[in-house]
Amino acid sequence: MASTAAERATLIFNHITKASPSLKDKVCIVTGAGSIYGIGRATALSLAKRGPKVIYVTDLTLTNLDELVKEIETTYTGVRCIARAVDAASTNDVTAVIDEAMKEFGRLDVFVANAGIATGSRIHEEDAESFMKMMRVNALSAFLAIKHAGIAMQQTGKGGKELSGGSIICTASVAGIRSGAGSPEYSASKAAVINLCQTASYQYAGTNVRVNAICPGLIETGMTKATFDYAKQRGTSHKIGQLNPTRRYGVASEIGHVIAFLASDEASYVNGQAIAVDGGLSASHPVVPGKFN
Repeated sequence: MASTAAERATLIFNHITKASPSLKDKVCIVTGAGSIYGIGRATALSLAKRGPKVIYVTDLTLTNLDELVKEIETTYTGVRCIARAVDAASTNDVTAVIDEAMKEFGRLDVFVANAGIATGSRIHEEDAESFMKMMRVNALSAFLAIKHAGIAMQQTGKGGKELSGGSIICTASVAGIRSGAGSPEYSASKAAVINLCQTASYQYAGTNVRVNAICPGLIETGMTKATFDYAKQRGTSHKIGQLNPTRRYGVASEIGHVIAFLASDEASYVNGQAIAVDGGLSASHPVVPGKFN
């Protein structure tokens, strides 16, 4: 299963390595980009392929971000990459990086609100403190991105931007669509992200600011490492993703590519959507493998 997923990811990467410059002149911000195996990093690389003017890559600390900056600027000529330490759930931090982008480049076009945490707890193991921490990191961060990025995206007259508009993409989860894919507090926080995106798409009506949620299924990232490590210890790695029509798990770049599409003008009519990128997992109620399919 692992080799199949890796081979598929390589094919996808090779297919779009020479992607069109669909983000030319755009200014982008990505939160939660510090994990080497994470969706944020994969997204930054996918955005870079499409030739934006600049990408701000952020996380709570600068760990791994300097290496990401070097990789992007070395690989993609003309794309500037800037690392900043940002608490995505802090109003001051979020507005600071947006203000910097506006001051330095005169515009903001793309904001990927990807920062998040997860737990595998059961409801009797959770308490008010853990619940609110989850909501702060996962849902409040999305709210702050949607609010402040949306305002900035409407500013014109600088940086060559003549018309209001932009794309905000928030990382939710299939756990936010229906139960069974995450802990109670995690699922609740991701459901909140989805509703925030849908509500905001109407709040920004007429501004050309689009707001969408991306809902990954089981993806091999640093956040899901425990699941994959446990399977490896039991010798059951091949069973990961067996309930999925594609019969495999996903990799971060498969999410990053979809986010990059949503960020571009190629997705100009996609707004207010919760887009599942899960290999078909959420397309059906649970079934016994081999039955009814």
